[in-house]
Amino acid sequence: VASGEVRGGAPASRELALLAPQRLVDRVDAVVLSGRSVFGLAAADGVVRWLEERGRGRATPAGVVPIVPSAVVFDLIEGSSARRPGPDEGYAACAAATDERAPGGLIGAGVGTAVGKLLGRERATPGGLGYATVTLGDGTIVAALAVANAFGDVIGADGELLGAPRNVDRKLVRSADLLPRMPEVPEFRDISESATGNTTLACVCTDASVDKRTCAIVARMASAGIARAVDPAFTPLDGDVVFCLASGSEPPLTPGLAASWSVTVLGAAAATVTAGAIRDAIRRSA
Repeated sequence: VASGEVRGGAPASRELALLAPQRLVDRVDAVVLSGRSVFGLAAADGVVRWLEERGRGRATPAGVVPIVPSAVVFDLIEGSSARRPGPDEGYAACAAATDERAPGGLIGAGVGTAVGKLLGRERATPGGLGYATVTLGDGTIVAALAVANAFGDVIGADGELLGAPRNVDRKLVRSADLLPRMPEVPEFRDISESATGNTTLACVCTDASVDKRTCAIVARMASAGIARAVDPAFTPLDGDVVFCLASGSEPPLTPGLAASWSVTVLGAAAATVTAGAIRDAIRRSA
């Protein structure tokens, strides 16, 4: 069961609209996070092909139709813009998938990422791919995978500046402190144009038994984790997207106080692991 939440002003995605609670489809077969902006969305075609070959997807009279939402980050200015993940790379990723967690940092969708781009890409901090997980009191697992490519800085749980622009002395400086003192537009426009193409992607996964509406709530609450770890967050220059996937097989709780409490706990945990995954990405790339 899956849903999602869009918080950024410039998202690039595929099949995201069907994740809204009012849409018919409530289950997905895979989620793809990729680099290379809109060109990277083509990787999902390979994932669809891999799933179709194995009979996985939504049943229709014409055969199975794999449901594969996807979101991408903009990293075209890193390396050769001609190098883009396409259907073959998406297919290969499925074939190579294991139950073991891949190393984080500058791999996969995190290869060309950076955070703290207020002073331009050349002064930014490497972003990356990160993970975090927590086990709730009842044994439910809530985990998150994040791709950190934010315009803003990444802040540790203790307030430490993990990723941010560097000044002329190569010291990290807080974007939130610099922004109020920035010159007026045309100078600011010069800086912002060199800093465009930003996105934080997160995918929250849980083995809880919930419905699509609950996944939507958890995805919305999980986006608070971006705001905890990234400052400023959800800007017009970012394309932030959060997915929530739930694999539990038991019937969801009926609406009521117990169900509301369960969703609150899940959402709070989702925000915590989302923030943790973003911070983990920066630490692994250091």
